[in-house]
Amino acid sequence: MAGPGVTSVVSSVSIESTAPAVAAASGAWRRNLRVAVVGSGPAGLYTAEALIKQVAALGTGLGIEVDVLDRLPTPYGLVRYGVAPDHKSIKSIAVYLQRVLEDPQVRFLGGVRFGADVTREELLACYDAVVYATGAMRDRRLGVPGEDLPGSVAATDFVNWYCGHPDIDPAMFRLDARAVAVIGVGNVAVDVARVLAKTAAELSNTDVPEPVLAALAASKVREIHVIGRRGPAQAKFTTKELRELGELPGADITVDPAEADLDRFDPTGESSRLGESDRHVRGNVAVIRDWASRTPQGRPRLLSVRFWLRPVEIIGTERVTGLRLERTRLDESGRVIGTGEDEVLPVQMVLRSVGYQCVPLPGVPFDERSATVPNAEGRVLGADGNPRPGEYVAGWLKRGPTGVIGTNKSDAAQTVRALLADVAGGPGPACAGSGPVRLRDVLAVRGIRPVSYEDWLGIEKRELELGAKLGRGERVKLCGWEALNAACGIGPVANA
Repeated sequence: MAGPGVTSVVSSVSIESTAPAVAAASGAWRRNLRVAVVGSGPAGLYTAEALIKQVAALGTGLGIEVDVLDRLPTPYGLVRYGVAPDHKSIKSIAVYLQRVLEDPQVRFLGGVRFGADVTREELLACYDAVVYATGAMRDRRLGVPGEDLPGSVAATDFVNWYCGHPDIDPAMFRLDARAVAVIGVGNVAVDVARVLAKTAAELSNTDVPEPVLAALAASKVREIHVIGRRGPAQAKFTTKELRELGELPGADITVDPAEADLDRFDPTGESSRLGESDRHVRGNVAVIRDWASRTPQGRPRLLSVRFWLRPVEIIGTERVTGLRLERTRLDESGRVIGTGEDEVLPVQMVLRSVGYQCVPLPGVPFDERSATVPNAEGRVLGADGNPRPGEYVAGWLKRGPTGVIGTNKSDAAQTVRALLADVAGGPGPACAGSGPVRLRDVLAVRGIRPVSYEDWLGIEKRELELGAKLGRGERVKLCGWEALNAACGIGPVANA
């Protein structure tokens, strides 16, 4: 483990360079290397997988024990609570991650809250290393007047709602608005718009919880406006997801031809260049231009995709009644600027989807500007810029909310290479993790029984049974802390 005197970080540590050092010192190890991973989403479970694989590749006989902690009783993070229910191919990533949890060298400890049930200092005393991989759990704010009016909501809350997150009251959304504005042109905004535009019948064969499906069936939403402050060439959604919006049988889709024109609001010509040179942009632009040429067919719902508009005010007194937008364009340097031309959309609900943001962990360094943990190749850096012994970070908390789910795999591998290089000589006398303290003893003193992987299988079994009973496909998610706790055989917990 890196000691207090470490003052620099090797620019690149490969598994090959780590192996000789571990091989030379392996005789000093009298037990397995113990690592705690905080967070059981893709970043956390890819980290656990990388630990197992890289330790095995060393060929030194060094053993590894990985405890994966999560405050929820359910694993998989955003794969379970962030991927839209009708995107089953993406949700199938859970099958891959399940194999990681079933490895005998990995233990799942659900229902354990970092900073409350166990502190940073206690984890460092129990393990040789701790990897923080809690992801990004909140939406960025718009920073406009009226943002806190009833009816103005973070898209994360809406996504958590239709994904059955236990923190969200199933009655949170009544969907009594006739028109909804979704701010943002990324894949999350597309998911939210698609779920709003679909009928309950179209979602009945997904794992949407029963109370959510009932609310969707009673939805009064007839217009959905997806709004981006830049143009089609700068939008972040993927072409496949974008195309799905135009294939919904119950919704017409429209785009203003002027807003689909790549040059109209971009004097730099960069939008047109991207439309020709970038395959991803070219695909998006082709879909958007097709929509701009369509004539509405009178379907039950209308989905309008808007560009070159930014929200400047959410209007209302007791609740949202409208959204004031300002026309934008690029200046000669490529920056977005307002034109002073306003437009008011009569909407009764606003969902902001302008990016995820990580939140600080108690006792762990945090850069408020980037909303990430300061690090060098996964090594957590203290206020003095030096690595903090035994502390590592992976995933969005390490690099910000960028990339796709699979990006976390290479990201985790980099962090694990750094970790193994640091512990190559075995735990030294300053490494508290080499002592007899065990997390189960720390938790037992506080009367906390973690949710095991076997307990989680009880939840999964109940959800599969519910799906079969209701004739709704493979599974239907249980809704709320009480139902989850009952399914895994434990009493109410502090999170409930």
